[in-house]
Amino acid sequence: MVYVLNCKGVPIMPTTRHGMVRRLLREHKAKVVKRCPFTIQLRYECANITQPITLGVDTGYENVGISACTEKKVLFEAKAKIRTDIVKLLSTRRETRHTRRVRKTRYRKARFLNRGIANGWLPPSIRAKVESHLRLVAKAHEILPIGKIVVEIASFDIQKIKNPEIKCAEYQQGDQLGFKNVKAYVLARDGCTCRCCNGKSKDKVLRVHHLESRLIGGDAPNNLVTLCDSCHTKFHKGLISLDDIKRGKSFKAETFMGLMRNFFFKELCNKYPCVKCTYGYITKHLREKYHLKKDHHVDARCICGVPQALPSDVYLMKKVRCHNRQIHKFTTLKGGRRKLNQAPYTVKGFRLFDKVKVGDRVGFIFGRRTSGAFDIRTVYGERINGSISYKKLQLIETRKIWLIEKC
Repeated sequence: MVYVLNCKGVPIMPTTRHGMVRRLLREHKAKVVKRCPFTIQLRYECANITQPITLGVDTGYENVGISACTEKKVLFEAKAKIRTDIVKLLSTRRETRHTRRVRKTRYRKARFLNRGIANGWLPPSIRAKVESHLRLVAKAHEILPIGKIVVEIASFDIQKIKNPEIKCAEYQQGDQLGFKNVKAYVLARDGCTCRCCNGKSKDKVLRVHHLESRLIGGDAPNNLVTLCDSCHTKFHKGLISLDDIKRGKSFKAETFMGLMRNFFFKELCNKYPCVKCTYGYITKHLREKYHLKKDHHVDARCICGVPQALPSDVYLMKKVRCHNRQIHKFTTLKGGRRKLNQAPYTVKGFRLFDKVKVGDRVGFIFGRRTSGAFDIRTVYGERINGSISYKKLQLIETRKIWLIEKC
């Protein structure tokens, strides 16, 4: 499938007549705009005849599916992986700023309540995911004349997931009813007994320990466990392990979907004229009715309402970090020197995430060494060559914020 723009840059219907495309390029009647997905722009006036195209968006916490279809054929399908490292990076930035404040301006107090919160504010981690969804929709509009958007939104009843038989007033009577705080509930739940040694240490001091760090797992009761002071100290010294104790199910994805669904749908309605919503049970019914496999781009096709449309090529997309702004590493070398955290802008003429050709395969630069040996991988991290000389690489395209390859 070759995607076509008219002479003004407005998308028109794509074509599969590759011979005609080669002739237009050879005669300089068209130019290449994008390599993946392959898009050309005409240099002459033409009739802008289009067909009704519907874009289906399968929203998700980490994986997103989009599918643009007519009534009979799929024109564009993609599976995208968006970023999930925002919380960790924000924590790193906070630590860096704190250490710099203490190191350089010890007299200056920390100021963290000197800013107001605007209306419609979202946490940065959720805001990044919403903007990634919006950017995927915009990318589809750049190559196709889409007239209608259908989005699957979902609201999750987390208490119903935990207890399917919950009803009525039981929603107001959670597990922590009658307890002063989370710590008191966790101690009572575990019977005031160490989960590691089962009370064999005879230690009377009990601690409430996070199985996953607060940064990752939060203060949810299923992430907390009771340990005696002896086992707690041994664990932090690396003398014992708690691998046998597993935390309960995390509801990060469900919480995210509940927060972003209304905001994302509202943003789409403000930007595009015809936007509608659908629900997961309708998507599941269509997928099972036509015996389709469970995948994100297939769900997006069902969201369009044309599950039997003739499928086309599927593209893999991944959102990568734009730039690492941390100048120095945290660790200090001998002599008080702090090593630089940033790699050179280019190494042997190549940048991180440049698209290159290795033999008969195409990949992206995921790692660089000053010696000129590079780590080449596919979009989702499958290694093509872990250490190959830059002399054997052929540059196809410079790095972009979104990495794209054909499945």
